[in-house]
Amino acid sequence: MPDRKELEKKCINTIRFLATDAIEKAKSGHPGMPLGAAASAYTLWTKHLKHNPKNPQWPDRDRFVLSAGHASMLLYALLYLSGYDLTLDDIKNFRQWDSRTPGHPEYGHTPGAEVTTGPLGQGLANAVGMAIAEAHLAAHFNREGNKIVDHFTYVLASDGDMMEGVVAEACALAGHLRLGKLIVLYDDNKVTLAGSAGLSFTENIELRFKSYGWQILKVADGNDVAAIDKAIKKAKRETEKPSLICVSTTIGYGAPCKQGSCDAHGSPLGAEELQKTKEALCWEADKSFYVREDVKKYFRKALSRGKKQERMWRDNLTAYKQNNAALGEEFERRIKGELPEDWASNLAPFPYDTKGIATRKASETVMQFLAAKVPELMGGSADLNPSTFTWLKNMGDFQNPASSSEGLHGMVGGHWGFEGRNIHYGVREHAMGSISVGMALHGGVIPYTATFLTFADYMRPPMRLAALMKLRVIFVFTHDSIGVGEDGPTHQPVEQVMNLRQVPNMTVIRPADANETLESWRIALTNTAGPTVLIFSRQNLPVLDRSVCAPASGTNQGGYILWESSPDPEIIFIATGSEVSLALTTAQKLSQEEVKVRVVSLPSWEIFDRQPRDYREKVLPPHISARIAVEAGISLGWEHYVGLAGNIIGMSSFGASAPGPVLFEKFGFTVENIMAKAKKLLENQKK
Repeated sequence: MPDRKELEKKCINTIRFLATDAIEKAKSGHPGMPLGAAASAYTLWTKHLKHNPKNPQWPDRDRFVLSAGHASMLLYALLYLSGYDLTLDDIKNFRQWDSRTPGHPEYGHTPGAEVTTGPLGQGLANAVGMAIAEAHLAAHFNREGNKIVDHFTYVLASDGDMMEGVVAEACALAGHLRLGKLIVLYDDNKVTLAGSAGLSFTENIELRFKSYGWQILKVADGNDVAAIDKAIKKAKRETEKPSLICVSTTIGYGAPCKQGSCDAHGSPLGAEELQKTKEALCWEADKSFYVREDVKKYFRKALSRGKKQERMWRDNLTAYKQNNAALGEEFERRIKGELPEDWASNLAPFPYDTKGIATRKASETVMQFLAAKVPELMGGSADLNPSTFTWLKNMGDFQNPASSSEGLHGMVGGHWGFEGRNIHYGVREHAMGSISVGMALHGGVIPYTATFLTFADYMRPPMRLAALMKLRVIFVFTHDSIGVGEDGPTHQPVEQVMNLRQVPNMTVIRPADANETLESWRIALTNTAGPTVLIFSRQNLPVLDRSVCAPASGTNQGGYILWESSPDPEIIFIATGSEVSLALTTAQKLSQEEVKVRVVSLPSWEIFDRQPRDYREKVLPPHISARIAVEAGISLGWEHYVGLAGNIIGMSSFGASAPGPVLFEKFGFTVENIMAKAKKLLENQKK
């Protein structure tokens, strides 16, 4: 079939030169991978990928993740050629202001871009999450002879991806779970941005992934379409193992002076080198952004093929709903991201209790209720269920059903298999965060994670990306302050809350008691504008008397007047979390000295700052400058609410190892210290 082979060659070169022309025009970008991996991408996209360019959100499409996001022009070329809503002008506008083809792929910005990638390793870890979601939904919804969830997750990954620790974490878990519908094409060119990979990376990737429990396939020539095709077919047949296809390629293939070198990685080839590359690959050297009609026609077969595939699936879904009406309704609701109508009904408040309850324990109670009402809620902790209390009891352990539970302990109970809703992440915080992002991207589930707040630092990259993509992911953190106590400063978060508040699109909530905790979970589940961070205490906190204090529903405004001795206060205490009850006790004592005082609970800065100005000024009147913020974390940032005239009782150092109450005393979180600061502030204002 010489004609067919010639057409394939032209298709592959079209990908290469659309990419390199765009990079050259932008004078910015990464030509190396588009040149080297074009044949792999072509083979996957034209012979295997199940997708509909006219409906990029079709639920049962295969997912394609370009983990090496710097090769974005490779993706954009594929999207344009396949018939997605991208024009040639969009390709020409690569990396420019208001472009639909930004420097790295951006989810929600470019049609067909499944995930925002660029930070290496994240895309591959996200893909593990997508495969987990697919496996879970398939186990829950599919019935004999009627599969409505049946698709693959494909990844194109680089040497740089393989170096990242998050890939080791995520892929080890994928192997343990035997995620057979996860297929990774590893673009093995042995070059990174700074030089040969061998300068720092000489491990045996094949043995490494084999030890994880993956199927290993090899393609010796990255331009051999038939061999790549054969490897993908074999990977698809393996149902009990994820597959790694090691494709040996040449970075910058065809560039006579730069191929095989890091010089081809992160900079345009240059006009002269690009022309020579076109000549070397028998391409029209005098033409830019050239697409032959026969090439476009061949790629655009994806339109009719995808339309047919989706139509068959929708017919299948119709038949499914006739036999499984309730499940069909649930499936469609979950794919839309809608919650069950009665999910929050009968969610009872906690009674007043001076002895109190840790907000992590209150959260556990709320989660058990929600688990029964919201079947899409799914997640786990980084080996900390007995401490974070974030298990969904008797809702099943997410495990490969072919694996054995014999001799194991620590299970949550219920179904053992992919239907299980509790993911055992192990001590893998980074992967846990990235996997949850992938689950949210896939859809049909609402993922949550859990660990100690101090370990949020291990999860920052995926949390940032979740915020960038505005995903509904719930990040639960417990052990929220120096109140952790004896574990010492390594486990006592000081700067983490403030760090998380800085992230755009992220909603951080630190509730004061059990009822604010309940409201926080309501907010988290309904927040579709970005991730929600829930921060809970290790130690018991009083359940506030709501007959004296304002209702906890004020949490929904981010901040509210919890209590006041007068509607015209002289001084305002502002606090979050465990320090709210401390501020309240202090305020009530101060009021006995005829000082007019107000206590504001401010569990979420982000929500409060989104409220109308008149509400914010009602809670924090501008004319009252005597304000004291109380939070057992770094004080930087509280100036936003207390102003230059106010005072902040916070941390300026790390904690120490001692019982929590001792630490609160030593670091100034006492009624006596707050009283003294308040009196001094009022005294100074009178001068």
